[in-house]
Amino acid sequence: MALDEEQSSAAHEMRRAIDCLRDCADLAEVNPATLEALAAGAVHFSLPAGCLLFESGSAPDGVYLVASGRLGVRTLGMARLTAEIERSELVGEAGWLLKVERSATVFALRDSELLLLPNSVLDAVAAQSTGFSLALARLCARRLRRSNRQEQGQKRGRIFAIVPNSVEVDVANLATRLVAEFTRAGRTELVWDARASTHTASWFNAIEELNDYVVYAADPSASGWTRQCCRQADVILLAAPAGANPKPWPGGIAEAAARGARVELALLHDERIETGAAARWLQNSPVALHHHIVDAADLGRLARLLTRRGVGLVLSGGGARGFAHLGVIRALREARVPIDFVGGSSIGSIIAAGVAVGWSDDEMRMRYRRSFVDTNPVNDYTFPFVALTRGRKVSRLLQREYGDVLIEDLRRPFFCVSANLTTGRALEHRDGRLADALRASVAIPGVMPPVYRGGDVLVDGAAINNLPVDIMQNQAPGLVIGSDVGADRFALDRRGERGINIFQILMHSGMINSAASAAAQRELADVLLKPPLGNIDLLNWRAFDRAIQAGYDYARATLDALPAIPRLPVAADPTSRNTLAAELARRLAALVEPG
Repeated sequence: MALDEEQSSAAHEMRRAIDCLRDCADLAEVNPATLEALAAGAVHFSLPAGCLLFESGSAPDGVYLVASGRLGVRTLGMARLTAEIERSELVGEAGWLLKVERSATVFALRDSELLLLPNSVLDAVAAQSTGFSLALARLCARRLRRSNRQEQGQKRGRIFAIVPNSVEVDVANLATRLVAEFTRAGRTELVWDARASTHTASWFNAIEELNDYVVYAADPSASGWTRQCCRQADVILLAAPAGANPKPWPGGIAEAAARGARVELALLHDERIETGAAARWLQNSPVALHHHIVDAADLGRLARLLTRRGVGLVLSGGGARGFAHLGVIRALREARVPIDFVGGSSIGSIIAAGVAVGWSDDEMRMRYRRSFVDTNPVNDYTFPFVALTRGRKVSRLLQREYGDVLIEDLRRPFFCVSANLTTGRALEHRDGRLADALRASVAIPGVMPPVYRGGDVLVDGAAINNLPVDIMQNQAPGLVIGSDVGADRFALDRRGERGINIFQILMHSGMINSAASAAAQRELADVLLKPPLGNIDLLNWRAFDRAIQAGYDYARATLDALPAIPRLPVAADPTSRNTLAAELARRLAALVEPG
């Protein structure tokens, strides 16, 4: 009887190995007899999340096939993952083909199950089947080609773990609401401890394969379940009540981040954003991005950004031409295009800040008119030891409009760019007083004094990067829209050379260094909006309304020709709001048969 059981188990393992090999797309053209020979010599084993499969410089012992789970690949000297190996994919083929040491380190991102095809088995099969060797050679060539083209990139997150900081966070409610948002984009399933406690790694893998997204609701403590959630996740969302005192996070998060999981923070507010809460929490929360959750719109934005389906808007510098951004923003809002992440340079940073604060179209128009049209922001002239103006007027205007608001407290994620003359590089502003960051971003060299911060000398971001699409893409919101109002060439006044003034010369010369990179930045944008503004001078603040209208007309016509661009669902009629009571009544009515 024991012998029969042993033979049955061996036959089961053989069939399972054959099924795994047949599922591998890279072996699709290998004949069935060869696959059976590989399966007969395969070794099946499990690899827990975080454990090493093999290390760079080690001797190759064979080729591995991922039966379930996921592996991460890290090349020597690289901080980020070079690649991810999914279910039914092979890894380690180059070492066997070339008979050389491993060129990368590979470890489990998930609890994984693998098949090892040992060298001896591979050598024997290759001697009988040239088709198998050719299949692995083609796999090597494809991966080399992707590497040369830098096509790998970071994959979209599919598996999410919500880790609450304390029992004050209703993690079940937050997870349920996020699942509802994710369901708009694909099949989503919620997993909690009571449901999953008796299952094996195969069950988790099956759940993840059957769904587009999976959300794990963890405990506020360092329990085994919380560590399991972190091991499974592509993205870990730390959830905390904004008004509470920060406490240490449960264990397992740092290990998951070391494996390549993205860690973000959701601060839950009551009715309005609590000033200074983000800075307090961020001190002890090593996260890539943080989010403020006040209402359903914030939750929708969070879901889009987590799944990289959001829209990032980047606004260029361009002096008075920057008012065209206001028309572009109005057109985007009317077309229900979500603006989930904003950034900009120079005047573009000022307009982007208005979006991040949450101002309406009318409020932005009112505020920028009184700061740029009703008064000239650069007419506080001085003897030009450092600049033609003192810059105090611009500082006062920025202080009036933005006050002491911190970048960390903005409703939408925001960044702006200045040029650091000390290092010769662009500087990304992601924290601190918003008005101070904007003052640095608009400090046109020679027109306004630079901003001094520690040992750094900061000037207008347009001097290095006038359209910072690359910075937005590093944040990976999803689709990136660039609105470019910069002047590509120096246009002479119609009156001839005598119409040129020193302000025009300094503004154009301050942007000339970034002109070489402008074309590359435009190519990086998924959608580029470039309103026709050739008849508007960089210093013509009186062209305010004309620039706005030009931006609006152009953006509206362009968006009509882009039906695939993301759109928000049409808002529900407020008179028929789907309250809990209304939902319960609807469900009860559905249970009653007509008549």
